[in-house]
Amino acid sequence: MVVCFPSTPKRLAITVGCFISAAALFSFGVHLSCVNVAPQQARTKARNEFVRERLKHKYGSK
Repeated sequence: MVVCFPSTPKRLAITVGCFISAAALFSFGVHLSCVNVAPQQARTKARNEFVRERLKHKYGSK
């Protein structure tokens, strides 16, 4: 178990290693999120346009 305040060099190394691995996983998640933003926005826009056109066709444009 990693102690919050390491008292030995080995525990300090373990703490630093855990921090670096967590930061790497977080940055990878941020990267995936940023890569997938544009396709998600495009799908949302297309869905909104489809719904608007469907409602215009059903109820007529006002």
